Parts: sequence; structure tokens; C-alpha cells
Amino acid sequence: MTSELRINGERLMASLYELGAIGALPQGGVCRLALSDEDRQGRDWAMARMQALGLNVTVDAIGNTVGVYPGLTDTPPVMMGSHIDTVATGGLYDGNYGVLSGLEVIATLKDAGLRLRRPVAVAFFTNEEGSRFQPDMMGSLVYQGGLALETALATRGIDDVTVGDALRKIGYDGPAPVGNNRVDSYFELHIEQGPVLDEEGLAIGVVEGVQGISWTEFHLQGVSNHAGTTPMRLRHDAGYVAARIGVFARQLAQELGGDQVATVGHLVFTPNLVNVIPDTVTLTVDLRNTDAEALHLAEQRLWAFAEQTAHEEGITLSRNMLARFEPTPFAPEMVELVAAQARLRGLPARRMPSGAGHDAQIMATMCPAGMIFVPSVAGLSHNINEFTAPQDLIAGANVLLGAVVQRADRA
Repeated sequence: MTSELRINGERLMASLYELGAIGALPQGGVCRLALSDEDRQGRDWAMARMQALGLNVTVDAIGNTVGVYPGLTDTPPVMMGSHIDTVATGGLYDGNYGVLSGLEVIATLKDAGLRLRRPVAVAFFTNEEGSRFQPDMMGSLVYQGGLALETALATRGIDDVTVGDALRKIGYDGPAPVGNNRVDSYFELHIEQGPVLDEEGLAIGVVEGVQGISWTEFHLQGVSNHAGTTPMRLRHDAGYVAARIGVFARQLAQELGGDQVATVGHLVFTPNLVNVIPDTVTLTVDLRNTDAEALHLAEQRLWAFAEQTAHEEGITLSRNMLARFEPTPFAPEMVELVAAQARLRGLPARRMPSGAGHDAQIMATMCPAGMIFVPSVAGLSHNINEFTAPQDLIAGANVLLGAVVQRADRA
């Protein structure tokens, strides 16, 4: 009977639109920054859905929320999860799709009157995006034990509010302890956030792992001076050094090739005036690669170039690591479960890495983990025009359903 199960596509789509109305932007898309009032409203909505399904719901000290559908045995659950916080100009699907599909899987099991051998759980983790508080994947890091709770709670956001204060304000500083979590395995269903599946006309991405991520913040301190009267040879121009670092990062990624990418995503000049040489610049460089050695090489070359260029210009440079994750392979048995479900449903699929970071890469260090991708039209994500066709969203949720049933009902 379980092989004939199908999720309720209309119910899934309705839930996506309903959650997407919370924090909706006038021009389209959604903004629910982590631990904001909009995030609280989204959390309340998702928790109400969990409670309506009769799940055993817990909220831990970092705000991670888990709902468990009991199984026939008292064993660790097969968990599905993702996040419901968004970037400032996000879409309806990033993160939310994985959480709501997990709830839809459980609703489908409940509609059919089925309990599996193992419990099945759905989780939404705190501050996956890292837009307001860094590092990203903060909630799953604390859940897994990779980040101390005290450190996370003391982290200050872009608005100078601490995580701990923000949690208390929205009422999600939960009573459940962190650590010593028992999880059988973890599945995360997600939009690709890239163009590959859409360009190749494929329905499913069988994710083999997540590439490594390195975020470096550079702080450059030069000398502010008149733009017209200061000879070029006497300048200590922080803006010039920042520009060279940005260009070098792009050229480095092109030179290394393969899966190497580099992005300058944040750049702030002071005093930021048209006729004044900037004395202070803060910028970030995001490096990613599926190869650990190649990522390390890219970091070393970037840092060496930045230091040398700053020295030549006579300015002071300091750097801070905002986030650092090694490339993470997923468990072969989880990857094959996803691939088998795509084949069973006649869905064209390909194996691929994830270019973005996800809670699954954190969970993979504590239990077997796997991911399922569905296409993102034109590869757009972190964008109000993010879109995935309903038939692709429904197909991905059915692959998740089949994989979870297989995993949770095994002997």
C-alpha cells in the first residue's frame, strides 16, 4: 500500500502560498529575517500545522522546532527538515518548501492511517540563511553540537541585537535542551537555486553532497584625503585595495576552474563621498568549491594577495572568518534511495552537488543525510521572482515521501 501513496498536491501548494503571505513584500516575494516578528508569525503558523497533525512538538533553546509523528517502535526518527527564515528579498520556496513538504508527507501517512516502523519527524532550524545573524545554518550547528549554545546566543546581528534577546522577544527560547539528539537519518527537499535542472529539462536532482564554503570579511584602513589635491603616488586608498581584491577573487575562480566560485557580496565605503578618498572599507569574499584542497588553495591565495596589495598601498588590513564549512558528501545509501524513487516514478534525474549551503550538510555529521532538488526556473533564488512549477514541486514531494517510507519502514 505504501508504494501507491501520493501527496496531496493542492494542499501542498496552498500551504506554500499561505506561509508566503507572512512577510510578503509589496513587489512580490517575502521577507522573514531570522527571529524577526515576521519569522515569529511564520513559526506560529508552522507550529499550528504540526499541532493540527497531532505531532509531538518541541522547541529547543536555540529555537529549533521539531514535530514527531510516532512510529510502531520507540526508535530514533527519520527526520525531514529545512528552514522558514528568508533573506530580505526572498521567494516562496527556499527552505519553506522542504518544511511544508515534510508536513505534507506526514499528513499523507495520517490520511492513509499508516504508522511506519520508525517515527517520522519534521524540523525547521533557526537562522539557516545567516542574513541577520552569522554564521548561517546556526540552528542546525547548535543542534548537531558544532556551535556552542552560549556562543550562538551571544551573537550580534546586523542590527546589533543578540540572538538570545531576539529569541526571547519572539518567544522561541524553548525549554528543550540542545545536544544528544537521536536521529536515524535526515532528508532535505529543496529547490536547486541554480540553473542546471531547468536548463537540462530534468525533474529531480539527486544531491551527492554540498560544496565547501568560506566567507572572509576584510577590513581595510587607509587615509581619507582630498580626491583632487592628493597625488596618486601619495595615496593610501582603501577603496583601491578593495577593488583589486574583488577583481582578483573573480580572476582566481576563473583560473582555478572546475567548481570554484567567488563572490564579493558586501562592500561598504567610508566616508562614501564622490570627492573623498575612502579611508575605511569593509568587504566580504565568498569562496566555494566541492574539492577541499582546492578551496584551501583559493583561500590562501586570496589572503596573500589581499595582504600584499594592502602593504603596497600603505594601508592596514585585518580579516575575520564569518563562516567555514568543509565539503560534505552525503551517505551513499541515502543518495541511492533518492535516485531509486526518481526512477520508480519515471522522473528524469541527474546526480549533482549542491552549490548552496544547507542544514543537511550539518546533519550529515551526526547521521546519514540526503537531499532532493527540484528545478528553479532560470536558476533564480534569493530573489522575489524565484519560481518552481507546481508539477515539479509535487514530483519532488512524492520522491521525498517514497524515500522516507523506505527508510522509516526498513527492518
